[in-house]
Amino acid sequence: MEDISSLCHSSWDCKYHVVWIPKYRRKVMFWGLRKVLGEVFHELARRKECKILEGHVAVDHVHMYISIPPKYPVAQVVGYIKGKSAIFIARKYGGRQRNFRGENFWARGYYVSTVGKDEELIREYIRKQEVEDKKYDQRSLFD
Repeated sequence: MEDISSLCHSSWDCKYHVVWIPKYRRKVMFWGLRKVLGEVFHELARRKECKILEGHVAVDHVHMYISIPPKYPVAQVVGYIKGKSAIFIARKYGGRQRNFRGENFWARGYYVSTVGKDEELIREYIRKQEVEDKKYDQRSLFD
């Protein structure tokens, strides 16, 4: 019962596993960008009264285990996080300051699944992504 949150007139426990990719599945999230994106995602989620419980920014995709209040649709929160983070990336790393409509960093769409009794399984899966990425990186260095 400690996971239950509340708003003025409701109590809730809404958690989701969300995955999305960069456009064309480019392997663009290098080590420096990955660290910065984690902080950006947490700040953007906080602005929508959400909390990222687990997350992993892989080389070519993002896994997020996030708690979203029922007053916000999942699509709205994910769209907000993807859109604002794309603007941040364009400004910081793309040399754009403004008026860059039409440029997209993230691919359209995302995968979402509700998390209920499988919570610990999802958390473990996201944690293991880092280990799998390191294995892949080591293999590719010596292939």
